[in-house]
Amino acid sequence: MLRKKSAQGAGTIRKRKDGRWEARYTTGFDPATGKQIQKSIYGKTQKEVREQLTQITAELDDGTYIEPSKMTLEAWTTIWLEDYMFDKKWSTVNHYKYEVESHIVPALGRYQLSQLDPHLIQSFYNALLRGNSSRRPLSPKTVRNIHGILSKCLSVAVRLGYMRHNPAQLVTLPRVERKEIQPLTDTQVAAMLSIVGDDGYGTFIKVVLFTGLRMAEAIGLTWDCVDFDKRRLIIKRQLQARKMDEGGYTFSSLKNDRTRVIVPAPYVLDVLKAWRQKQTEERLKAGWEWKGWKNEQERQTSFVFTTAMGTHLCPRTTYDHFKEFAAQVGAPDARVHDLRHTYAVLSLQNGDDVKTVQGNLGHATASFTLDVYGHISERMKEDSANRMQKYIEGL
Repeated sequence: MLRKKSAQGAGTIRKRKDGRWEARYTTGFDPATGKQIQKSIYGKTQKEVREQLTQITAELDDGTYIEPSKMTLEAWTTIWLEDYMFDKKWSTVNHYKYEVESHIVPALGRYQLSQLDPHLIQSFYNALLRGNSSRRPLSPKTVRNIHGILSKCLSVAVRLGYMRHNPAQLVTLPRVERKEIQPLTDTQVAAMLSIVGDDGYGTFIKVVLFTGLRMAEAIGLTWDCVDFDKRRLIIKRQLQARKMDEGGYTFSSLKNDRTRVIVPAPYVLDVLKAWRQKQTEERLKAGWEWKGWKNEQERQTSFVFTTAMGTHLCPRTTYDHFKEFAAQVGAPDARVHDLRHTYAVLSLQNGDDVKTVQGNLGHATASFTLDVYGHISERMKEDSANRMQKYIEGL
């Protein structure tokens, strides 16, 4: 027999035959029949459902009650991605869709929005961290990224009245340990410069190494953004690789949407001048097969880094070229992005202030630059100690 117990407030609480506790409450009356409209909530313990019932009755009393939605999370994510992403970049939306389809929907998509609770979401994150026989464990950083997407999605549902609160905000997230950055050493930098050559790929590596450009920014650099007279590089967009049915290679805004102006070392400008001359020679050699500019006017806005046939560099091929060079200088695990790290460390080691480095790298804040690079240089620590010693001796 079902046992009934009085709830704290309106409604009743009872224990079901399946062992779960059920609380029933009245939300109003059906205007057609005059009968009460009753709803139920369920939980593993009497305390759990009593707390939920107390909250709901309080919301009914003050008029803030929201009817539990029967919409599934899968249905809501589809609506969210299609109708509420217009202010996001293509790459952001593409990333959200991948994580939703690969992880969120397979695990939670069948649940109604009203059924989602912190423990269910916590179990989902824990399972991602553990992995299983068919899926490798995900890193804490990846799990945090997935959490960010799910939390944003549910926050919109709360704002629209489909949920009372966002259960993703009440979970415990895994701790992320920042991986140690591995910039190239001075010896490796020197060796790299001696072997990369002076073609499009070699020039690309030299310029990225001494400007800190992101890979997509460098590949998308055009000659109209190189000002030899004022010694400036204007970084205002990047070239993004998309699927052919989504537009193929496309110019897009920068990561933080802020155009930046870099004043590079004279060496960088000399490298670019030499490459511009060689690029002209490659065009003459390629003849009608040249895929770049057709006349001098078009050349002004054409790509800086090109293949022998005049096409812009492909990220995958550029990466393969770099890995070959990296292996030769004793850094087989280095990535193209490590050239950017190397530039940042070299800048700080050679006395550039953090604000300048932040601006050159295109970071949103100087604190982020400090957080990433401020702890990795032993030379900087030694220089700091030496400056303090000189001060002490001066006293």
